[in-house]
Amino acid sequence: MKQFNLAEWALKHKSIIYYFMAVLLTFGIFSFTHMGRMEDPDFTMRTMVVGVAWPGASPQEMSDQVTDKLEEKLRDLPGVDYTKSFTDGSKSVIYINLREDLPSDKIRPAWEEARNMINDEWKSLPAGVQGPTINDRFDDVYGIIYAISGDEYSYEEKRQQAEDLKRQLLSVPNVKKISLIGVQQQTLNVTINKDKLASYKVSTQQLLTALKQQSMMVPAGVITTDTNNVYLRVNGLFDSPQAVRDMPIRINNQTLRLGDMADVTMTYQDPSDPQFYYKGKPAIGIAISMDAGGNNIEFGEAIDKKLGELQKTIPAGLELNQVSNQPHIVKESIGDFSQSLFEAIAIVLLVSFASLGLRTGIVVALTIPVVVSTTFILMYESGIYLHKVSLGALILALGLLVDDAIIVVEMMSVKLEEGWGHFKSATFAYQSTAFPMLSGTLITCAGFLPLALAQGMVAEFTKSLSIVVFMALILSWFASVLVSPVLGYKIIENKAPKPESEWTKRDRIMHKLNVTFYDKFEKLLHWALGHHKVVLLATLGAFVLSLLSLPLIKQEFFPSSTRNEIIISMQFPQSSSIEYTANQAKLIDEHLKDDERIATFTSYIGQGSPRFVLTLEPELQRNNFLQYVIVTKSLEDRDKLYAELTPYLNEQFPSALVNTQFLQIGPPSKFPVMFRVAGPDQKVVKEIANQVKAKMQDDKDLQNIAFDWPDTEPVANIHIDPNKARLLGIDSYAVSLHLQSLLSGTKSGEYYEGNQTIPVTFRLGDNEQHNLSALSSLPIQTGNGSYVPLSQIATITMTQEDGIIWHRNMMPTISVHANVKAGVLGNAKTKEVYKSLQDIRDSLPTGYSIDLDGAAEKSETAVQKLLTPMPIMLFVIMTILMFQLKRIALMVMALLTAPLGLIGVVLALNITRTPLGFMAILGIIALSGMIIRNSIILLDQIEIHKAEGQEPREAIINSATLRFRPIMLTAIAAILGMIPLMGSVFWSPLAIAFSGGLLVATVLTLIVLPVMYASWYKVKSVSYTHLTLPTT
Repeated sequence: MKQFNLAEWALKHKSIIYYFMAVLLTFGIFSFTHMGRMEDPDFTMRTMVVGVAWPGASPQEMSDQVTDKLEEKLRDLPGVDYTKSFTDGSKSVIYINLREDLPSDKIRPAWEEARNMINDEWKSLPAGVQGPTINDRFDDVYGIIYAISGDEYSYEEKRQQAEDLKRQLLSVPNVKKISLIGVQQQTLNVTINKDKLASYKVSTQQLLTALKQQSMMVPAGVITTDTNNVYLRVNGLFDSPQAVRDMPIRINNQTLRLGDMADVTMTYQDPSDPQFYYKGKPAIGIAISMDAGGNNIEFGEAIDKKLGELQKTIPAGLELNQVSNQPHIVKESIGDFSQSLFEAIAIVLLVSFASLGLRTGIVVALTIPVVVSTTFILMYESGIYLHKVSLGALILALGLLVDDAIIVVEMMSVKLEEGWGHFKSATFAYQSTAFPMLSGTLITCAGFLPLALAQGMVAEFTKSLSIVVFMALILSWFASVLVSPVLGYKIIENKAPKPESEWTKRDRIMHKLNVTFYDKFEKLLHWALGHHKVVLLATLGAFVLSLLSLPLIKQEFFPSSTRNEIIISMQFPQSSSIEYTANQAKLIDEHLKDDERIATFTSYIGQGSPRFVLTLEPELQRNNFLQYVIVTKSLEDRDKLYAELTPYLNEQFPSALVNTQFLQIGPPSKFPVMFRVAGPDQKVVKEIANQVKAKMQDDKDLQNIAFDWPDTEPVANIHIDPNKARLLGIDSYAVSLHLQSLLSGTKSGEYYEGNQTIPVTFRLGDNEQHNLSALSSLPIQTGNGSYVPLSQIATITMTQEDGIIWHRNMMPTISVHANVKAGVLGNAKTKEVYKSLQDIRDSLPTGYSIDLDGAAEKSETAVQKLLTPMPIMLFVIMTILMFQLKRIALMVMALLTAPLGLIGVVLALNITRTPLGFMAILGIIALSGMIIRNSIILLDQIEIHKAEGQEPREAIINSATLRFRPIMLTAIAAILGMIPLMGSVFWSPLAIAFSGGLLVATVLTLIVLPVMYASWYKVKSVSYTHLTLPTT
């Protein structure tokens, strides 16, 4: 049966091919313009945060009675990787982290299950535990943030303006969510005059109960008539501060007016909620997030347009300023990548024209748009958006996708020069090259299989790379057997070689160069075949040497990004108040405000910045924390300012833990160097952590070494004498309630204004909450309404207790972390320090451990996940090789050329001082497919020549010289196509590793593979005789 010839079918139906070329180009342009545009690919956050509170409990009580019970229950959640909890005072936060290999579609159901588990366990928790607040939406990215500021306006006026803008902006297409930052909770303070309370003989509890009843919303019922229902509404709820003052209170058979014994004032909550500042001025932030799959650039333009219209409605004196503008960064990033894409196309075309001549080059040039536009269609249909990974993958694929077209077109030209007709040449090109090419293409694709099959967050982040490469390469094969023959038929001239008498001077020079070059290459091959042991041992030696020098290359998970932001995170001593933190921020504002290099800066007091880019790790709200986001005018300014800021902050704020960093490119990590110390006993864990810290302090490259488990904080214990209390008619509950009313105020009701619910806070006296020395003399009301000082009924002792307790998988765990000096790579340094901790690790008691944490741990996990599917890749490559080469020995030879790439990789990374990170490792794995592809072409050719009756030795040398040009051409096209990627911070490690490895491996393949073949088949060495020059 005659084999079906695709090229023959295409040539007989040229109109169909032209029609589909036009259709695919049109739809390709449509897909490109309508695709979602983003900065980073999405990856699913596998973390849920559960917050609970038990007012009045100590951290240890909170941990034992609440946190441990919930954590133990949540450990049974299917798919859980680890739980982590953080108990701070009487509040607790539990993190549930799911396994990285859990499929994305299983994550939502897991969170539903977690919610059910928490509800089941809630019944067993002590009375008075508040919550739970649950957040599993960590992947919302607020790419656009605006700040509303104005010195003459109160927080409430700014909030109202922000609320108005928020409502209007929600009508813009693709707006997913808008959050306001820095909103201060208003409160209606009812401050009681203690003396008047005593004179009326009214107890605190009575007054509190009366207030609560007055502000409760209670249904009064409904009257049902014959025709309809009439609902009864009893008014009397608080609707203004004056209504609260005029409230009548009936106690002890007397009716009193609240305003007679209390001051009623509208203020902001004290201590305040987390605050937001724009360039040092109090502001309200408007953070906007976009729907998944939206076009970030169009979204940004729509928001800007809407705000441009709304700007006219903002009162004079209020300023609206942009803080974060992701669409602008996406536009720049996609612009840069699109430029790189066109540069790569230009480079690949130049290679084609230079090596194949003008007309043949045009055929290759015309296949590129067809393949690229069809790839865009498939990307659009598969939901892959344009971002740095998918665009980079296209550039990477460009150098590879012209290979097939080059091979087909070159074979056509050779046959045309031999005097064959166009039709016969095209169909012969298909017969002789289509299946070896398909095998080669599939093997190159197989090189990217580990990434396509890998699990986990990092693999998810870079997965579109493998999918785009698969699409482009498979499409390039179809284009080369369907489109190239049709275009070649039309464009390539049927030109027989010129007779020598008609040669021009250029022709003579080219011929001489050709003859000389091939002559030299043949001599080298002869020498190599004659000294096969030397060649094989030297190659093996080079390979072993490159393996040994791998650890010398610095390691880095992902490089820092090239955005202009500097993120400063500062943590003050655990017991610091939010007021203290805000005052410290004012000192930093003064330092930053007149710096010419800064475009804008914002500060977040008591909280971290919202996630304005996916790779920023969100921070928990806590009073002793502040974060700055500084946007500089250029990258140069960023680096200079960074170098100055770290020493300044460390010097000015010695008690604070300072962490200055750039935005990450890959999955986030809080500190560059992190270790975890865990074990059953808190005290022992602290001792081990102190040893680790002491060891780290010896390292000159580390700075700001600290724990996440800070020192103890002061607590006042009040022991009530039960006998004295009983005589005075009070109990510990009444004392606690009274102290709470005196110091922080007690919520006693609600007051409604517009869409706001404002708490009514009941306070005794004024300003006692800021004076610790006055604690013993605080007046406590007795059963008959009179007052006694606290010291009469209780003894007060000052003690220290752990302010924070961290657990991981229910074990006390301390994270020891540090920053690195400029120019030091965090991952490399972490592994170096980890080795130096060997003696401490060896002497650890049973059940205690010191582990890698942060980026180093994520990096190890990611690389392991990438290596797990390697056997599948090997199996696929071996299967394709067996079908193509049909002999086990040949398959093994082809496989053995793959490791040759490592020699070039190590050389390239060392010469360019490029760190070995996730992307470089990805490049090394993908490279193996490309090298084996070249080996197939060569081995296939040797077999063809042997089948034609050539002597084995002659077949080896003729094949190597005949295949030298196509093999080198495809390799050079792939390497040169990578050049635009070498300028990208994210892609350069992959591009450099791939190019270096491919260049060295290609040259070695052309020499070492023939030697391996000759050695295996014991081909005799003969003296050198000049062989015929190939016609290509």
